[in-house]
Amino acid sequence: MHLRELLVHLAIAAVCDASSRYVKLPVVHSINRKVFGDVWDKRAMTTVPLANRSDVAYYAKLDIGTPPQQVYLQLDTGSFELWVNPECARLQDSSDVWFCQAAGYYNVTSSSTATTLAGNKTLQYGVGSASIQYVQDDIGLSDTDTSLKGVQFGVALDTVDEWSGILGIGYGENVNTPYKNFIDQLADQGVTDTKAFSLALGSKAEEEGIVIFGGIDTGKFTGTLQTLPVIPAEDLPDQVPRYWVNMSSLSLTPPSGNTKVYQNTTMAVFLDSGTTLTLLPTDLANTIAADFGAEAADSHGVYSVDCSRKDLPGTLDFGFEGVTIRVPCKELVRELQTVSPPQCFLGISPNDDYALLGDTMLRSAYVVFDQTNNAIHLAQYVNCNKNEMEITDQTNMSSITGDCDAPDFNTANTTSGTSPTTTATTDGGNGGAAETDASNASAAPLIRSSSHTWLGYWTALLFVTIWVGAFA
Repeated sequence: MHLRELLVHLAIAAVCDASSRYVKLPVVHSINRKVFGDVWDKRAMTTVPLANRSDVAYYAKLDIGTPPQQVYLQLDTGSFELWVNPECARLQDSSDVWFCQAAGYYNVTSSSTATTLAGNKTLQYGVGSASIQYVQDDIGLSDTDTSLKGVQFGVALDTVDEWSGILGIGYGENVNTPYKNFIDQLADQGVTDTKAFSLALGSKAEEEGIVIFGGIDTGKFTGTLQTLPVIPAEDLPDQVPRYWVNMSSLSLTPPSGNTKVYQNTTMAVFLDSGTTLTLLPTDLANTIAADFGAEAADSHGVYSVDCSRKDLPGTLDFGFEGVTIRVPCKELVRELQTVSPPQCFLGISPNDDYALLGDTMLRSAYVVFDQTNNAIHLAQYVNCNKNEMEITDQTNMSSITGDCDAPDFNTANTTSGTSPTTTATTDGGNGGAAETDASNASAAPLIRSSSHTWLGYWTALLFVTIWVGAFA
């Protein structure tokens, strides 16, 4: 290609890229020391019971007000309102103050574009609550040229067990809120063409991922995106529109390779990035935990497992129509090294009220949340490169295939980043592995934990179960 032709192609590419209607934000895990510094060294010293802590989560950064005030907000697909802290001094525990200060806060009186609105509200969460005053201000998406004008959100007047703000990205105007929420504003102000966004949390080792509002990255998954309809609100447990889909199966592929299929696992599940643990019916959770060598859950609903389990190959396989998401054992087992000897936990908790797929599962999935079409588009997360594209109202999501090859799940230390971590199957949910019915056979025995002390006390240094209840 001649130089002139090359320059023309580059110019066209630049124009096309500039006209693309999508915007991306890094999603950072709260244990990422590059962002949150030594907060976790300090938090490890706290003596407050931690079973209900909600600061172990994934955060995105926004620039709020004029001049911009940088705030990290918990990215939550389980709620639909945005709120921020006005300051940190009123928090009771010093470790909470440290985290609040690291995440940032917003002072309405310091912004020349802020308007205080009439009305306030109490947002109730499964863990904690926030009483808020509504305001309106400009919001920039950090490290981009994108700015939203006159966005309505809440400023906390009081909080319980909540010490950082939340960016709720569920259904908004005329569905769950009487005003345009963050996702609505992105579409309404022309930043995105549709009310759809893709989420790749990244592996545990990566400690960060990406959310693309109005776009996808085919360098972050393998296989073809499979479309699942969102279950209508009238068929949901609380009849509140959220990202519920049908799961068809759940199985375990241990190091032996002999897949164990769990019984009675066809159920509705809720995809919630604001929850760290994956919540499953008690009998099912107990059975899975036993296959990981755990005994009964403690009083906080947490299972202790032997730390050597995180170094073994094997996957827990979540089956949906057309795709199976295989979650490596190392993504399900979390090690806490701030106690001696180190303690490890299983990222699953028993719950008979609803089934919820939290971060311990979603880290292994590439998910497109599509409000425009009331659908979830799902594939296996793999991070092999970057290849972003816009989602338009003409995009056929079910025809989009990821760029990444499938890794070898028999290698325990396969990592994501520049190389793939996981694979997808599109054969209905079994990944080609030999199957064994759980009713008459068991998976190969896994290593049984020999230590359970200190478990409940330190639980939420690593996990949060933040189910968003019905809003007032």
